[in-house]
Amino acid sequence: MERLIRLSLTIALSCVIGLAGTAWVYGVEKEEEDSPGTLYARSAVLADGTTGRVLWGKNENEPMAMASTTKIMTCLVALENSAPDEQVSISEYAASMPDVQLDAVAGDTFRMEDLLYSLMLESHNDTAVAIAEHIGGSVEEFAQMMNQRAEEMGCMQTNFVTPNGLDSQGHYTTAAELALIASEAIKNEDFLKIINTGSYSFSNVDGTRQYHVENKNAFLNMMPGAFGIKTGFTNDAGYCFVGALESDERVYISVVLGSGWPPNKNYKWQDTMKLMNFGLEHYVLKEIGSDALDVGELKIDGGCEDTVRLTTDAHSMNILMKESDIFSSKIVRDLERKAPIDANERVGWLYYEINGEIIEQFSIYITDAVEKRNFAFCLQKLVYWWMYL
Repeated sequence: MERLIRLSLTIALSCVIGLAGTAWVYGVEKEEEDSPGTLYARSAVLADGTTGRVLWGKNENEPMAMASTTKIMTCLVALENSAPDEQVSISEYAASMPDVQLDAVAGDTFRMEDLLYSLMLESHNDTAVAIAEHIGGSVEEFAQMMNQRAEEMGCMQTNFVTPNGLDSQGHYTTAAELALIASEAIKNEDFLKIINTGSYSFSNVDGTRQYHVENKNAFLNMMPGAFGIKTGFTNDAGYCFVGALESDERVYISVVLGSGWPPNKNYKWQDTMKLMNFGLEHYVLKEIGSDALDVGELKIDGGCEDTVRLTTDAHSMNILMKESDIFSSKIVRDLERKAPIDANERVGWLYYEINGEIIEQFSIYITDAVEKRNFAFCLQKLVYWWMYL
């Protein structure tokens, strides 16, 4: 009998261990399905390149140094606040920047457009400062312009101190916000033209010195559809890269920060390809919001009208989603307002959600003004009822 009990306990224990092992294996398989795998980067993001929405992240909200990926914002702010033919002077301070340099000579002048190719193709630090001083009047003022632009995008954990990304106290962003900045930058056609140029030649305005720059973004030749964006390295930041890829109308942004230190300069490419392949394999383009645009009517208390139609600035969107992702919309608005009320007055919000997380929000407005009910209105109604009812 004792032997039989031992045998039963052994079989039961084996079953429990087997089930636990099976659950553990399934857990690992599910984790692998839901991630691009192990990355070298300390912080990383795969994002929808159209909206900047994070699809997958690793420490994506942790503030980190970002090296020369800073120049994405430098270039965007320059394009939005200058003309291609503006002449930019090289100050002594700009010429003193450490490598990587254009080796521009203090006192020389260049066309803004030429310097932007220098900035983005070879990541020249002297060029970045010259651009900043020309547009902002000083590096500090230009950094404020960069921060204001970031805030407009919704970046609350980003702070720019330099236009070139050299290590500086208080200069940081997150992988998630850098992806958002990149998604905004690639909407600019001039920005796209610059980052997709293989090589570029130019001279100073006087024509006394000639320069040639080569695009250092090796990712452009690593995957079909790759079209950007910017490499970076400093001692604090490690190797960094922001990539962009388009395939079948799907646009992906990848960000890797702290993806190894010397001599491991290729880690950033390995991480980037893992992220992009994960996106290509798991996300499809879906239209959302087309059935969420009817936001109803608002009841009016004491008005010449009992109700008024509402409208919204919402629109349908094409976004990247997994097959298992669930879209929903949510309306949060007033149910009743007292007259008088003005046309176009906001009375609520329409939210788009994926898996319960808000990804976009839109205002809900009153279509027409409604006057407060008065004696003349009441008399008019009384006459109408008497004559026609």
